[in-house]
Amino acid sequence: MQIGNREFDTKNNTYVMGILNVTPDSFSDGGRYNSIDRALAQAERMMGEGADIIDIGGESTRPGYTMISDEEETDRVVPVIEAVKARFDIPVSLDTYKSRVAQAGLRAGADLINDIWGLKYDSGMGRVIAEADVPCCLMHNREQADYTDFETEWCEDLAETVRLAKQAGIRNDRIILDPGVGFGKTYENNLTAIRCLDKLSQFGYPVLLGTSRKSVIGLTLDVPADERVIGTVATTVYAVTCGCAFVRVHDVKENVQAIRMTQAILGGNELCSIKSK
Repeated sequence: MQIGNREFDTKNNTYVMGILNVTPDSFSDGGRYNSIDRALAQAERMMGEGADIIDIGGESTRPGYTMISDEEETDRVVPVIEAVKARFDIPVSLDTYKSRVAQAGLRAGADLINDIWGLKYDSGMGRVIAEADVPCCLMHNREQADYTDFETEWCEDLAETVRLAKQAGIRNDRIILDPGVGFGKTYENNLTAIRCLDKLSQFGYPVLLGTSRKSVIGLTLDVPADERVIGTVATTVYAVTCGCAFVRVHDVKENVQAIRMTQAILGGNELCSIKSK
């Protein structure tokens, strides 16, 4: 899969997407990087630790979040995307579910759109992605965690997202799927989504797992957000064994090392491409 100017071997490797939230209210790092200088410093640090992609988000989507306007979100993310692309040679993902923000981010240089609603929130998003011919990460999500048969409905929901992508004209080699841990799911649903990652292989697309510091880890281990690195690493190791192509994390160094060690044990053909320092 081509993302920006880089080719990703999604069949034989697990890559790290480093999270860069330029928000005042994200659940674990709100307010830390909402200036250009601090955002650039964090991007540089994550690159040094082995990040393969930088994922920039301008609106918190934590439970109970307050939605902001397209204009405010655009004002937050566009200067950071432009600065990161000007300073560093690394693919940049934009975490948004709004087509107008996506358009602005793509004009600023974003290489991938990461949509937490899997094209189901904004009917224009699929067209924007297709016309730009960029990769997209499409996540499972629901308004309410209301399931009769979670595994079946989870897969059916993702099948609908794939249908929307194809209907919009998004090419197969541009699609990544995300099981949606932490979104529209109970604690038990979240554990099942992680446990059953292999079920997503039926779609034939690369899979991204995003569990970093999420409540499923906090509830399992009874630890606050800033003490969930070890739990996140455990899910990353599991993701590698399931063949996930990407993990989206806050703590890059620890997860890069976990991937390299897991791949070495499994005897994969390729190890993580960037050594952690």
